[in-house]
Amino acid sequence: MVTFLAAGAFAQGISGGLKGGLNLANAIGKDAKDADMKMRIAYHFGGYVNIGFSETLSLQPELLYNSVGAKMDEDVALHMNYISVPLNLQYSFGNFNIHAGPQFGFLMSAKAKADVDGQSAEVDMKDFFKSTDLGVNLGLGANFGKLNASARYTMGISKVWDTEEEVDAKNGVIQLSLGYKLFGE
Repeated sequence: MVTFLAAGAFAQGISGGLKGGLNLANAIGKDAKDADMKMRIAYHFGGYVNIGFSETLSLQPELLYNSVGAKMDEDVALHMNYISVPLNLQYSFGNFNIHAGPQFGFLMSAKAKADVDGQSAEVDMKDFFKSTDLGVNLGLGANFGKLNASARYTMGISKVWDTEEEVDAKNGVIQLSLGYKLFGE
């Protein structure tokens, strides 16, 4: 909090808004690959604040509800929902930017959902996962007045399974977002 306040005091401009979009989520790591997990289509939504240090450099913290996970096969999918806090440093050139930084995630729910022969079933799996997740973002963005768009990849650093046997599976997410600036330049 002190960092954000200090950054705000020296900021060139502060803006913020809402964003949301598509997640193409999968599990990455040796055990995830061995289990032949597939991509799951999910979503994210939330808000952002952009704190400008200069014309080209800014910090953009976000607060997102982020749905990730993976498909285990055609009928079974793992749905994991996080409150995610990306802290991206942005370098802008014209209307475009490149951004990178850490992302902290706090697990809200984890469920295995199955849909077999028209019958649905759901099992709570939260006890089998760690309560936090750490990842690294790398992406591109564009600003068009009050509208903005971004595409980023979040590569999980921490293993997410919390079991006696260590499981090499992390979150990997391609995130496509559209945003609307509510305040600032």
